[in-house]
Amino acid sequence: MDEKESKYQAPALDKGLDILEYLSAQSIPLSQTEIAIGIEKTPNEIYRMLMSLESRGYILRDEVSGKYRLSLKLFYLSHRHSPVDELRKAAQYPLEELANNVRQSCHLSILYMNQVMVIIHAKSPGPIALSIEEGNLFPLPLTASGKVLLAYMNEAERKRTLKANVIFKKHPKEWQEEFVTSLEEIRLNGAYLKDSDLAAGVTDISVPVGIHSNNGIIACLTISMLNALNNDKSITNEEILEEANKCVKKIEKRIGLFKI
Repeated sequence: MDEKESKYQAPALDKGLDILEYLSAQSIPLSQTEIAIGIEKTPNEIYRMLMSLESRGYILRDEVSGKYRLSLKLFYLSHRHSPVDELRKAAQYPLEELANNVRQSCHLSILYMNQVMVIIHAKSPGPIALSIEEGNLFPLPLTASGKVLLAYMNEAERKRTLKANVIFKKHPKEWQEEFVTSLEEIRLNGAYLKDSDLAAGVTDISVPVGIHSNNGIIACLTISMLNALNNDKSITNEEILEEANKCVKKIEKRIGLFKI
């Protein structure tokens, strides 16, 4: 632990969070002693914290067994705000900064109903720019964002998603196998950089957002570059990719998934 972390540490808060996180990982109610052992504290150390969490409604104590379990309060609090709205707020400034730095438009996409949905877009500062409307839906297998989202799914989820995708199912088995192999390459490289399948004269650079999350990636950041605007090569694709990864870290930090 560095000096800064030590200075701002709040031991009581840490104990409370340890209790909540430990209970959330358990499938059955636990006694005070069992919780204490689980978070490596003594029963006396967590007594006041248990009383406080119970009085605030975060945990419930069984009247018969005296064991504790999580209430639905955390679930209620987490659903008072749309996760997509929070992601859009977190991404707005970093995306605008990225668009200014690379002088190309960029956007953030998520998986929605087996399609790619653009949830926020930052326009290039130049007089000519590629515009992708927020809320638009695009084919999952034909977009850079869709390929990255698929690449970072676990194998079972990816199979279910592709099995239900109309465009993917229309292609012959050989194409499907090559497509799945290409997804593995994306994951290995950590990014996708290729000409767009949907628009001529556009090169897409896509990177995952949220690989630090336990639930897999939550979105994809894509820079859709108009090749005609990048002929002077004042900034290379490698430099643009580096800027994209910096932007991702800023977004992840703002939503609590990344620590510098």
